[in-house]
Amino acid sequence: MKHLAAYLLLSLGGKESPSAKDVKSVLGSVGIEADDERLNTLISELKGKDLQELISEGSSKLASVPSGGSGGAPAAGGAAASGGAAAEEKAEEKEEEKEESDEDMGFGLFD
Repeated sequence: MKHLAAYLLLSLGGKESPSAKDVKSVLGSVGIEADDERLNTLISELKGKDLQELISEGSSKLASVPSGGSGGAPAAGGAAASGGAAAEEKAEEKEEEKEESDEDMGFGLFD
């Protein structure tokens, strides 16, 4: 990621096709040593490609990936439909929590 970030900074700064030496210079300016193998791979993969097109392609691919936020809505709808079952589950959870308390062991935290 650090190599890519330096490459993108250089391209934003006006350098159309940053070289490995340019990226090493940017990374070195903040005390980071570049990994030659990864850097050479990055440079070869991006050589001759338009960064704006790559970013837009990547954004469209990420848009199709489901995020974790949408999973809760169907479960809430199912619980509302069952009504009484949800109340029973909550009661069971409370009983389980009570069983797991320190009081059952015969001592407390501050005894």
